Amino acid sequence: MEYRFSSRVSQLKSSAVRDILKLTQGNDMISFAGGLPAEELFPVQAVREAAGRVLDQGTGALQYGLTEGYLPLREQLCERMAAKGMVVTPEEMILTTGSQQAIDLLVGVLTEPGDTILVERPTYLACLQVFALHGLNIVSAESDEFGMVPESAEELIRKHKPKLLYAVPTFSNPTGRVWSEERRKRVLELTRQYDMLIIEDDPYGDIKFNDEEHSSLFALAGSAQDNPVLYTSTFSKTVAPALRTGWAIGDSRVIRMVEKAKQAADLQSSTMDQQILSQLLSGFDLDAHIARISKEYGARMNEMDALLRREALPGLNWVTPQGGMFLWVELPEGLDAEALLRCAVQKGVAFVPGSSFYADHPDRNTARLNYTHNKGERTVQGVARLVEAIGEFTVRS
Repeated sequence: MEYRFSSRVSQLKSSAVRDILKLTQGNDMISFAGGLPAEELFPVQAVREAAGRVLDQGTGALQYGLTEGYLPLREQLCERMAAKGMVVTPEEMILTTGSQQAIDLLVGVLTEPGDTILVERPTYLACLQVFALHGLNIVSAESDEFGMVPESAEELIRKHKPKLLYAVPTFSNPTGRVWSEERRKRVLELTRQYDMLIIEDDPYGDIKFNDEEHSSLFALAGSAQDNPVLYTSTFSKTVAPALRTGWAIGDSRVIRMVEKAKQAADLQSSTMDQQILSQLLSGFDLDAHIARISKEYGARMNEMDALLRREALPGLNWVTPQGGMFLWVELPEGLDAEALLRCAVQKGVAFVPGSSFYADHPDRNTARLNYTHNKGERTVQGVARLVEAIGEFTVRS
């Protein structure tokens, strides 16, 4: 039988990270590819106790729940958002199956196929998949160590009139960069000037390696009502990815439309997961836990950064990240990261070629390295194998 798939799915590219993860199975393979938190830092005992308290209360957590999510958890999240300067009510929030679903639903209710969305160059590859699946035209503004370049963004806005701007302004994926306060305010001015909405994706903002505060675009824009920013985040990086719970906040009119779309998508996200997280927030110091993992991830980043600096490879450049999970490197000129990956995998180390993070005209001599999942000898060995591959490949070239 011939199966005729939709043109949107047929043209969809597979996730480079997921494909690479298939190559990295086995104890001897060291992977810097996936954005994986460190399993040994998961709050296992606290989650076990929270799950026990949920089940001790009866069978309610095993039943269907509200599409918009478990109300006590939304109330707790509103308090956490308020501590970051984001004034929001439970009616202006929806819980989703990870922040990836939040982005998918927001795009679904705010765009039509053929609409244009503006992103940074480079940007999060899984969202490029979402935008392609919705049939959007993707245009990329230049970015540097201070964030999206406003002049590049404005030129593209005037030319293409995008409906949405998608950005990860704090410890971005893949670059680890942080937008400056000036850039944040200027981009907000552009959205108001050209009547455009922003999806602010913030999965990494809590994982910071110093005390510097970074105001969210949402907070800078004001209260939820009439806010041009729709904000998303997740528990995946701060608690555990398997508790598939993210959230979106914004004007209640947008959230109600997202709720309708979610009803059609999956009715609701896991009530059990949401109630476990609510119990966790009630009986566990999440902020202290985040501080612990941030300190550990900072140490792991410093370890990788120092190892790479010690090698002093000509043409290898990067900006040391101040938070998040990734180190973005520029490889020697003319070195294709996809070809390098094939060589590196043979030596037992993997990373993600940077070309995967571009909507068009990729910089092929770039790569994303994850530093949160390995430490100590595995990081030492992984960097050594990567450096060996770069050296060997450079000689071959």
